[in-house]
Amino acid sequence: MTPQLSTKYVFTITANIGDVTSAGDIGHGVRRIIPITGGEVRGDINGKVFAFGADFQIIRPNELIELEAKYAFETDDARWSMSRTKACVRPVELLQRLKRGEPVDPKLIYFRTVPRFETGSENNRWLMENLFIGSAARHADRVVIDVHQVL
Repeated sequence: MTPQLSTKYVFTITANIGDVTSAGDIGHGVRRIIPITGGEVRGDINGKVFAFGADFQIIRPNELIELEAKYAFETDDARWSMSRTKACVRPVELLQRLKRGEPVDPKLIYFRTVPRFETGSENNRWLMENLFIGSAARHADRVVIDVHQVL
């Protein structure tokens, strides 16, 4: 028998976002870039998300959104970490409603992530030695990701 998977909540990342820039159809979907303008990390680790980085998306013809976000944050003990998050989001029509400023219940949007971390901090080395998954909510001006360690 293989071990059963379980998870443990570790922290929440709130990434504030700017306006969407679209490069148009690149042959296998529409490329979009959304800048990350700051934010915070709260939970087992606390800190601030730096105002640089971006969410790079491709909206596939079937309207599945694939994204890779890259951003950095500094913990309260003045240690830097970087996150590279891959995610899948659907359905796109609900995200378009958010973009227009219409309210959308985040529970209606499938938004799951696989964050990977890099850090030079001995205190936070465990971020590079474990796997994580996240459940995210997209709002008009921010993305909120609850990060869970896979045990």
